[in-house]
Amino acid sequence: MKLTAPTSVVFIISLVLGILGLLGRLTVIGGFIAANAFWFVFAGLILLALACVLKGL
Repeated sequence: MKLTAPTSVVFIISLVLGILGLLGRLTVIGGFIAANAFWFVFAGLILLALACVLKGL
């Protein structure tokens, strides 16, 4: 399996999801983000992993 670098857009989206999840967990941020902080981080990680495995994403 050959890995490829993710595009800049996908990297920024996964970075934003991860930061939102961390802020939701570590600070007092809105109810929806705080309640789903784990899923924000999880979605960012999965998106980044898929972007590395799938070519062109």
